[in-house]
Amino acid sequence: MDLRFGDSRPTDEERAAVDALLGPPESSWEGADRSDADLRWARGGRAARDRRDLLLPGLHALNDRVGWISEGGLDYLCRRLTVPPSEAYGVATFYALFSVRPRPATVLHVCTDLACAAAGAPRLCEAAEARLGPESGVTVERGPCLGLCERAPAALVVRAGEDAAGAKAGGGVTRAAAVSAPATPDAVVRAALTPENAPEEPPAALAVPQAPDPGLLLLGRVGTVDPADLDDYRAHGGYTALRRAFALGPAGVIREVTDSGLLGRGGAAFPTGRKWQATASQPDHPHYLVCNADESEPGTFKDRVLMEGDPYALVEAMTIAAYATGARHGYLYLRGEYPRALERMEHAIAQARARGLLGDDVLGQGFSFDIEIRRGAGAYICGEETALFNSIEGFRGEPRSKPPFPVEKGLFGKPTVANNVETLVNVLPVLTLGAQAYAAIGTGASTGPKLFCVSGSVDRPGIYELPFGATLGELLTLAGVRDGLRAVLLGGAAGGFVRPDELDIPLTFEGTREAGTTLGSGVVMAFDDTVPLPRLLLRIAEFFRDESCGQCVPCRVGTVRQEEALHRIAERTGADAAADITLLREVGRAMRDASICGLGQTAWNAVESAIDRLGAYE
Repeated sequence: MDLRFGDSRPTDEERAAVDALLGPPESSWEGADRSDADLRWARGGRAARDRRDLLLPGLHALNDRVGWISEGGLDYLCRRLTVPPSEAYGVATFYALFSVRPRPATVLHVCTDLACAAAGAPRLCEAAEARLGPESGVTVERGPCLGLCERAPAALVVRAGEDAAGAKAGGGVTRAAAVSAPATPDAVVRAALTPENAPEEPPAALAVPQAPDPGLLLLGRVGTVDPADLDDYRAHGGYTALRRAFALGPAGVIREVTDSGLLGRGGAAFPTGRKWQATASQPDHPHYLVCNADESEPGTFKDRVLMEGDPYALVEAMTIAAYATGARHGYLYLRGEYPRALERMEHAIAQARARGLLGDDVLGQGFSFDIEIRRGAGAYICGEETALFNSIEGFRGEPRSKPPFPVEKGLFGKPTVANNVETLVNVLPVLTLGAQAYAAIGTGASTGPKLFCVSGSVDRPGIYELPFGATLGELLTLAGVRDGLRAVLLGGAAGGFVRPDELDIPLTFEGTREAGTTLGSGVVMAFDDTVPLPRLLLRIAEFFRDESCGQCVPCRVGTVRQEEALHRIAERTGADAAADITLLREVGRAMRDASICGLGQTAWNAVESAIDRLGAYE
């Protein structure tokens, strides 16, 4: 595959899938399947090149229709968008959910990451592979976290077909997708063979052990309000915050968010008000708003629960952020492994648009704003904001060097504000309570409530909402931690382990930092003494090796060397574990100091903490 177009022809199905997304081709294309001459050039010029951002939706359209992306289908998509085939091939092979090799229309994705591995995912995979042979028409793929950690082990079935061809630029599809969690061999085999007849997923409220509790600021509507009913949302306080935002004006909204002390909830903890102000003050236009809903950190599922249980809250919060920062168009970049969240958000956006809450004149205020959904395709690195921008623009999801920062040159080279779902939803209580009342919750440096994703060796896994400052022990007591606690992983694979005697750590950004660990996105994963720690660390190393984008040498090579050393230690094939630990420290230091983005910079954190705090290999 190179820069030249080949002679491969798209099938009728592939052509229909692309045309459903891009619209019917020009009349000059009509003979393209009959004349070789017509396949020698691309048409459309600059107008087609300007649509390069439709490359990812186009790849989804092909993959959803036939289950994989053929050379002929890719060629046809490239001609319609005037994208060099070599570049499109590089994009298609970047994502785990796509395949450029023939495979059955039905794919069973089984999570083998931390929570699911501890809950028996390897045995589940072996049973599924044994019962779903080649004649079944199902391929079994072991993969990273599916964001269903509270119901581990988890599996996702996706079946391609004609119904999937109706993809829009926003990613709307009707492909058959079924979640099985907690999964058993019988359940996953049944779901794989007949995904359309799989049992309906349990309500999102089951992931919130505190629900229903109207006193919760972020989760209070989950389990109380019908997520499909806009009127029900408004009856429970919905759109009160947006009306106050219009009363305050853009500068007043930014002042409230700044005075509230709201920090980003994605892990970096950057002040949200400062980010909004920096974007709003840029003279270059248009401005863009991006909601990062591609939570792929193992152990994280809070954004999924918010989108499934309270989707209109995110629509309202994105509208407020856009109003404050001068954005007229917003993108919701949503994990490809979240079929129900996709369905709920598509419905909420459509209803808001129909009722004048999105569009050219929001609530009659003369403010124009709309939201477009883009589906991710299985790439952890796209959680990094600049990699996410590249993904939306139709390029490989590789991080960009900074500066310039996104507030100056972000999506499409324009000023962009990017926040995750939890950060944006926090804006609603900031405006309804007022900045001072919000800031009074939590601690001086970490204000407001925080969502924690608790999974592993606990009796009541799920999402917990607590004010900043609660201790790790208090949270685990709520979740019902089991006897024999061996370790707690804070922050996910990019976080760090703490010992059972360190449960008095305050769950704040500053408290975890002082304790030599990290809060990250709010992952709290408990492991008892039945979990083999060396194998757990090896799985973390495998995760980072698989998810490294390969752009920079320290991460590309370092994640491989880290995995190799942990393999030798776990399998005791090395003559001296101490030598491998010394090597791990050197590699980890190089990744932390020289990697372009946070993936490489944090790939050594969990392993280092397990060695130094837990004595993993003593």
